Amino acid sequence: MPTSSRKGTHSSPAAVTTVGLRKSYGDKTVLDGIDLRIPAGSVFALLGPNGAGKTTVVKILSTLITADGGQAQVAGHDVGASPDKVRAAIGVTGQFSAVDGLITGEENMLLMADLHHLPKAEGRRVTAELLERFDLTDAAKKPAHTYSGGMKRRLDIAMTLVGNPRIIFLDEPTTGLDPRSRHTMWGIIRELVSDGVTVFLTTQYLEEADELADRIAVLSNGRIAAEGTADELKRQIPGGHIRLRFSDPAVYRAAADTLHETTRDDDALALRIPSDGGQRELRSLLDWLDSAGIEADELTVHTPDLNDVFFALTGSTVPNQANEPNQPHEPSRPNNFKETAR
Repeated sequence: MPTSSRKGTHSSPAAVTTVGLRKSYGDKTVLDGIDLRIPAGSVFALLGPNGAGKTTVVKILSTLITADGGQAQVAGHDVGASPDKVRAAIGVTGQFSAVDGLITGEENMLLMADLHHLPKAEGRRVTAELLERFDLTDAAKKPAHTYSGGMKRRLDIAMTLVGNPRIIFLDEPTTGLDPRSRHTMWGIIRELVSDGVTVFLTTQYLEEADELADRIAVLSNGRIAAEGTADELKRQIPGGHIRLRFSDPAVYRAAADTLHETTRDDDALALRIPSDGGQRELRSLLDWLDSAGIEADELTVHTPDLNDVFFALTGSTVPNQANEPNQPHEPSRPNNFKETAR
């Protein structure tokens, strides 16, 4: 289930909006008019194949690079006109960890507190609270290079939260983590959103987007190919169906003769009826079965998953991480960019 699943999400104030966002590298157009509206206090997932422009979107919205055209607002501030105010409101955890492995976890946190110009006592209080929140207290005095991948990722996000950002960009946050560490990270993201934080997530794991995101957008060929909840996206893709299985051959034949547009499986005594899996279609079928006096022994609803959605919309296999075209590799940057505005 999505992290928040809030009713009235669309009426919430927007944390991030873009209109006609464009970016090119040389003669390669990476973003070709991107329109987004992300409500505050929600999780938004951006999916796309290699080179689709996901990281470019994050870099523009976090003021690391400038767009070639269009408009973007983050936390109510224009990204181009007020980058300092944007940086003061956001936190960023990139694909490459900003953790310094030569110093301890606690020292990494205190360094971030200094960069945010927190008083010493305040910095130590915030550091202690975040290390405890992310279950890193026991390892706080150990060099960060001794941490597991999951511990480093938790420290990475803890460092992001030192400045108390209300909008967090997580660019491939669980890449390379084992399943247990990934689920731990999902729990952390849920906690952030329950505190009212907005999370902008790019991910190569479609299960992750399905599990966490209130809304998902699929980026392909520089444009948003589709946007909606996971269920809305799945219903756009053909292949959904309702399967009825019978134990009585006579009842099976009666249903097969009466129902239209069904696919029969005589060996299994099963019928497959095209459906988007929506509540209205399911209710209509159940009402018809009742009125016809036909009782199926088993009814199952099959809908396409996000893998099907991704393939259908992009013509690509499931995504994995890669830099966008003609972008030089950049060294790790601090998790929160407030210090760059000083």
